Amino acid sequence: MNQPDVFTKCVKFTTAREVMAAGVYPYFHKTESGQGPEVVIDGKKRIVVCSNNYLGLASHPKVKEASIEAIKKYGTSSTGSRFLNGTIDLHEKAERKFAHFVGKEAAILFTTGHHSNMGAISTIVGKGDIILIDKLDHASIIDGCDMADLERQLSKHQDKGKLIVVDGVFSMEGDIINLPEVVRLARSYGARVMVDDAHSLGVLGETGRGTGEHFGIESEVDMIMATASKSLGSIGGFIAGRDEVIHYIKHNARSLIFTASLPPAQVAAIDASLDIIAQEPERRLRLWKNTRIMNEGFKALGFDLRTSESPIIPVTVGENMKAFQMWRMLFDMGVFTSPVVSPAVPENQAIIRTSFMATHTDEHLEIILDAFEKVGKQLGIIPGGGRRKIDYENEAKKGWRLPFSRAKMAAATKQWIKNLWSFNGSNTK
Repeated sequence: MNQPDVFTKCVKFTTAREVMAAGVYPYFHKTESGQGPEVVIDGKKRIVVCSNNYLGLASHPKVKEASIEAIKKYGTSSTGSRFLNGTIDLHEKAERKFAHFVGKEAAILFTTGHHSNMGAISTIVGKGDIILIDKLDHASIIDGCDMADLERQLSKHQDKGKLIVVDGVFSMEGDIINLPEVVRLARSYGARVMVDDAHSLGVLGETGRGTGEHFGIESEVDMIMATASKSLGSIGGFIAGRDEVIHYIKHNARSLIFTASLPPAQVAAIDASLDIIAQEPERRLRLWKNTRIMNEGFKALGFDLRTSESPIIPVTVGENMKAFQMWRMLFDMGVFTSPVVSPAVPENQAIIRTSFMATHTDEHLEIILDAFEKVGKQLGIIPGGGRRKIDYENEAKKGWRLPFSRAKMAAATKQWIKNLWSFNGSNTK
């Protein structure tokens, strides 16, 4: 009798290799340089338009120096969980600084953003409680509802404890949550509000404090989550809120208690980055200048940017295979982007997700727009003509062609991407 083998699924998983063989595999490309507006991939410099390094702090001299000095003092690891021997004074210093920055009483620092969402939500929402979330929230939050549905659900569950969890800036579409309306509904129905400011910290608000500051309602947000892997140029995740809430999470969150603590170098980078956000507001101003230039530039070319209102700008492509093809053509032209295909987005609404940094120069932005115009016109995504000059004859000769059946590749990739977004596996911030 043949016994079932748990590795059978591994043997049958051929989709990624098929995409690799087709020459349009956009994932796991190794960089050979530091994270900045340009990186080296396969020995060639490419402009990065898929990073979340919004303020460019991952390569800031003060951030790097802080990490080096932390290693000299503490070594490379805390060698245990926060619960036992893994807490150092740097952890608590960064927690106090973050709590003060976002206007909350206390904060707790997890090893990743995923751990912080998972730990806080699973700890606060107990048996008999209700969690209400938006369908476009990050995978570490899960699935949910729109505003009208939110009110219906709140009304339906008035006899239960309720936590509403929303993204401040949605990571795919780049639009901003209607936080005042969320807060209004929460207060009407006795719910608490948690905002995931992963893509908002350092970006939204007059001083970069996030979505609450952006709308002028910081005190109305009960809990704030922020990851350190984006504007803070490190890794890790914070949860901030009332002292008794953070104390409870600290002593009950399994993802904190049973995970090794964040290494000293990463904590020191966070500490330094929080200082720089306050000391160098010009970085945020430059980020928004670049965002406006690219938003207006893409629209002038005829691209559909959906409802983006942040440095995350989704360029609508259409079918999945066209998104993979566009990614490869841009990559060959020295522009490194991210394709997002269904079911991560609705069918036939695949996008090239772009995100911009304070450290992109005007020259970078011009090169990016030129590349998008050339590829967009070759693929029929935008009409011919327009304000930008192109050598159509030479570009036509270099036209890139997919060496596979679109139907076959679409079928092969659909289940794979569906599994990635099914929330049954691990998805990190």
